[in-house]
Amino acid sequence: MSELINASAGMDYDVLMRANLNDVFSERDAVKRLLAIERLYADDAVLNEPHASATGHTQINQAVSALLSQLPQDVVFSARSPALGHNGIGVLKWRSGPRGGPAAVNGMDVAHFQGGRIHSLFVFIDLPGKD
Repeated sequence: MSELINASAGMDYDVLMRANLNDVFSERDAVKRLLAIERLYADDAVLNEPHASATGHTQINQAVSALLSQLPQDVVFSARSPALGHNGIGVLKWRSGPRGGPAAVNGMDVAHFQGGRIHSLFVFIDLPGKD
């Protein structure tokens, strides 16, 4: 993946943002998740959820652990379409629900990248009944 994150102009936003969904938000093992956070996020990164923010690798890992602890074990996050990005900003629409089942929640991540890593991530949750 290092070749994907070396130059901002050549970043593959889809690969990076899908890795965030799969390796961070869908990973139940906190140790594996922290390794992914250290790989994908800047040291001083900020995760901005609708009702809370977390700064740094440890706090981001704790925030994701808290989120996942509230969800059934079979819930995963997956992309609804390829991520789009330019000039250091990436956008990815996602869904959350049982693997292979209907979406329970839809949302969108907006990420600001610096040096090929997520510097800030803003999580948006769709209103019920909206796509």
